[in-house]
Amino acid sequence: MPRRLFKRYMPDPSSIREHKSLRFFGKLLHDPNLWHLNRHSVARAMGVGLFAALIPIPMQMLLAAAMAIPVRGNLPIAVSLVWLTNPLTMPPVFFVTYMTGAWLMQVPPRSLPEELTFEWITDQLATVWQPFLLGSVVCAVVLGVVAWLTTLLYWRWWIGRQWRRRKQRVSGAHAAAADQQANTQPVKHRSGHQHEGDRRADTDIRHP
Repeated sequence: MPRRLFKRYMPDPSSIREHKSLRFFGKLLHDPNLWHLNRHSVARAMGVGLFAALIPIPMQMLLAAAMAIPVRGNLPIAVSLVWLTNPLTMPPVFFVTYMTGAWLMQVPPRSLPEELTFEWITDQLATVWQPFLLGSVVCAVVLGVVAWLTTLLYWRWWIGRQWRRRKQRVSGAHAAAADQQANTQPVKHRSGHQHEGDRRADTDIRHP
């Protein structure tokens, strides 16, 4: 099920190979390990993909691919996860990362004005970029590690459950077969006794 679940929602591998921002990697994209769906490749892809999603830089797909290639994580999953931070989710996500950085640096966070303008952002950028960048990196590392470990543990739990269910089915089938065999044995014994009685009757007829 984990493999089918990820395969259902992951993008088409051909679209990833032909993406204009990833052509930079050339032949590295043809490594078959980057396209396998197994426990370790998916877990690594979850880790690097979510890490790249929280780093406030342009071309996050390029960062995700650059991290997935050396660790042999699943490339389509790693690249697609960066879209978790999109124009709709960026403001709350990056606000949380900024607040985290301000808390770590022990500096008072800036409050947002009633009207958010480009001029206000450029004026405040010199004072907020340090806690913002620190909070983004820290949150990215924590989220990436949690996603990596969670995927490994979930995959292992699922496979173990499938093996236990299969073992129970096999044990049940063996028990049913044993019960059926035990139920047929008395019939065979009775049939054997009846045949023995017929043979004795034939003997008595031949030798009165």
